Amino acid sequence: MPRALLPRRLVQLYGGLVLYGVSMGLMLRAELGLEPWSVLNQGISRHTGLTIGTVTIVSGALILLLWIPLRQRPGLGTVSNVVILGVVMDATLALVPELHSLGARIPLLAFAVVLNGAATGLYISARFGPGPRDGLMTGLHRRTGRPVRLVRTCLEVAVVAAGFALGGSIGAGTVVYALAIGPLAQFFLRRFAIKGLPEQPSPVVARGKASPKRAILQK
Repeated sequence: MPRALLPRRLVQLYGGLVLYGVSMGLMLRAELGLEPWSVLNQGISRHTGLTIGTVTIVSGALILLLWIPLRQRPGLGTVSNVVILGVVMDATLALVPELHSLGARIPLLAFAVVLNGAATGLYISARFGPGPRDGLMTGLHRRTGRPVRLVRTCLEVAVVAAGFALGGSIGAGTVVYALAIGPLAQFFLRRFAIKGLPEQPSPVVARGKASPKRAILQK
């Protein structure tokens, strides 16, 4: 890949990861339901006494261990994802106060979901490797031959169920995120695509069958 594109790629990678962590913290402050992996991390946080950001870091590191039998190779984006999301999420929660008015929480949720889509487009377009959870999904897809969409759905249903059992928050925000993140991420992937980088399917929203050409996007 052209060296001249490296500065922009790095800015998109780290800008996207920071915004992703902010969006996760804002969704938590909205208190209307979290995205799947945050449901699980919040549930674990409530039982361990660790901050949700710390749990996000630890769980990301543990998920990377599952990459070994799947023969997945982490990149700069993968390792950065593990550390940055949790740190920024905790910082966001420390800076943004709790909101009690539903009139404030609903717009905050909407903003957080759109911000999450923009952040996804930014960091994935940088092409420094998938996050640990996306890599787990695509690794299972390659090893099992199952459609990416099916693998993603099964993983997220299991994660939400486990998180809910542990006391994680699900609600309207969880549903809104599930419905909106695919179209939003597709839009922002096109918006932030870097000219000069080879075309490459993204795992963010898995559509269709096992063919990687039809796996158009995914978190």
